[in-house]
Amino acid sequence: MDASLIDKTCKQTPNYDVCVSTLNSDPRSTGADVKGLGLIMVDAVKDKATGALNKAAELLKQSPGDQALLSCVKIYNEVLQNDVPQGSQAFTQGDSKSAEQGMNDIATEADSCESGFSSSSPLVDNNKALLDVAAVAAAIARTLP
Repeated sequence: MDASLIDKTCKQTPNYDVCVSTLNSDPRSTGADVKGLGLIMVDAVKDKATGALNKAAELLKQSPGDQALLSCVKIYNEVLQNDVPQGSQAFTQGDSKSAEQGMNDIATEADSCESGFSSSSPLVDNNKALLDVAAVAAAIARTLP
């Protein structure tokens, strides 16, 4: 594993700890270049969005018709069906602008889900986790050569 590339890359992101722990927990980081590290972060975004979607769907069973939850389900589906594949494609093609924009869109969407709740959101931890990995992925995109 190229710990120095991970360290150097993660130092350029807003959340060093999330970056390092995510990349070090993925065996594909071994020998990966910056583009590869970005793709690993996009997969982490996909995992976080899937977890958030599953939790929102569970909560919706308990509160059918809850508009804030319905909105979040729609947002997470959008992230998984559009933003994640576009982010993967942009990283694969080395398109730093599109990769960064896609990951920033996900962060905005996580905020949008969160702000749909009048009181505290039952998805706050999921949204924070999604926001963190998306922000790290966006920062990695900015460092693409």
